Amino acid sequence: MMKLIAVTAALAAVAMLGTTHAQTSTTGSAPNDAQIAMIAVVADTVDIDAGKMAEKRATNKEVKAFAETMVRDHTAVNTKATALAKKLGVTPEESATSKSLKSDGDKEMAKLEGMSGAEFDKAYVDNEVSYHEAVIGVLDKTLIPNTKNAELKDLLESARPIFASHLEHAKQLQKSLTK
Repeated sequence: MMKLIAVTAALAAVAMLGTTHAQTSTTGSAPNDAQIAMIAVVADTVDIDAGKMAEKRATNKEVKAFAETMVRDHTAVNTKATALAKKLGVTPEESATSKSLKSDGDKEMAKLEGMSGAEFDKAYVDNEVSYHEAVIGVLDKTLIPNTKNAELKDLLESARPIFASHLEHAKQLQKSLTK
């Protein structure tokens, strides 16, 4: 299970940028393993920061619990993603995608920083729904088809059900917040 989680950071990072942007790197082609490794580190950091903010600011106990899960899972991902990159002999490489991810994460944090109460809870959960929908789309359309390393490809394929589960949880939260 933890090996599957190791892949989530790369998927999540690419997803945050949207499918079109995610399909290109600085060279105009799909990201390579080294770029995906850097994206993983940046993605985890962005998601951990948003989760930590939600742990402190969320007023809904279920939103707060969801944020705690995201912080816990993505902290574990950072550890596992680093180990996987080392095992595969991949040195993380910065790309336009990793730079944009950091920038987009900073913008989302600034947006959330200006909110509180139910408004914050809703904005955080709405972002999580969009994020996980994009993860599944990028997984299916970009990452799996372009992954060259067989071990990484197997991990990506087996991680999909985890994302579907997170998406369903986020959607349930989203519905409960609009009642």
